[in-house]
Amino acid sequence: MNRLKHSRRCIVAAALCAMAGTVSAQTPVWPEWMPRVSGTIRGKWEWQPERDETRFEVRTARVALDGKITPTVEYKAEIDLSDEGQIKMLDAYAGMRPLQGWALRIGQMRVPFSIDAHRSPHKQFFANRSFIAKQVGNVRDVGLYGSYRFSDVPLTIEAGAFNGSGLTNQKDYWTRSLNFSAKAQYKPWQGLTLQASVQKISPAGGATYLYDAGLTLQCGRWTVEGEYLRKHYTDPLFKDVNAWDAFVCYDLPLHRAFRKVSFLARYDCMGNHSDGSLTESGTLKLTDAERQRVTGGITLSMAKEMNADIRLNYEKYFYRDASLAKPSELDKAVVELVVHF
Repeated sequence: MNRLKHSRRCIVAAALCAMAGTVSAQTPVWPEWMPRVSGTIRGKWEWQPERDETRFEVRTARVALDGKITPTVEYKAEIDLSDEGQIKMLDAYAGMRPLQGWALRIGQMRVPFSIDAHRSPHKQFFANRSFIAKQVGNVRDVGLYGSYRFSDVPLTIEAGAFNGSGLTNQKDYWTRSLNFSAKAQYKPWQGLTLQASVQKISPAGGATYLYDAGLTLQCGRWTVEGEYLRKHYTDPLFKDVNAWDAFVCYDLPLHRAFRKVSFLARYDCMGNHSDGSLTESGTLKLTDAERQRVTGGITLSMAKEMNADIRLNYEKYFYRDASLAKPSELDKAVVELVVHF
């Protein structure tokens, strides 16, 4: 009887091993070059109390493919199917990491400049970007990028040379003066990041130089950030632009429906700004009027990191000349749902 039980146990064990082997053999082994799919969806509702008008908007519908061909060769392609209602190609580059600490890329990408302008939509703290991130320092271009992370010092240097044409105007675009951008990021101790950057762009109105500096401090539940940008026009008829952005965020952990709730406040401002386009008389065109803004907000986070958030914001604008205010840049309440996958 004991021998019979022992035989049965052996048969069952052998059968289980065979089944495990079969399952293991059927498990797909993906090639190293297969892309990782990610994306961000942002839907929002806004209300302007002065006009008593509302709107719904799909602010972002990004899909990205990125991966590695080998441990040292990488790629990324990202498209936004609804950037304020328009389809835009964002990133399209191939890269290499030839040596420890080094990274090289060629293609279209966000240029290394600014703090807030470099954040992806799901990593933003507020529903609407700062003036620095939206109007002044937001540049993507086609070119060559390189970075180096020091091994013995908490310092990263980034730099690049770019066409100034963007992805849609490359075929017949030739220039004798490339644009450039450079950025340094230093972390003297845990929680504190200091950044400084410089950039040259060449819009229709002539060469323009941008200088940016700021810091980010994360201490426990607190995040504090301040950033300053100066935009200098070589055209003496248009005054240089000064832009500021400062915010504070406090995270309160929760343990039920939401993982945490964040309380936020921001102040940002900018002077009269031109994006480099020209008027009919050939002078720089005023594209954004001088203004200040105060934003208060609450963010309810439903997942780890910033992968599923409800953002509740109220923005109060202050104009020197209210007649120059754009329809979408007036006092408003914003409710936004952000999902990142």
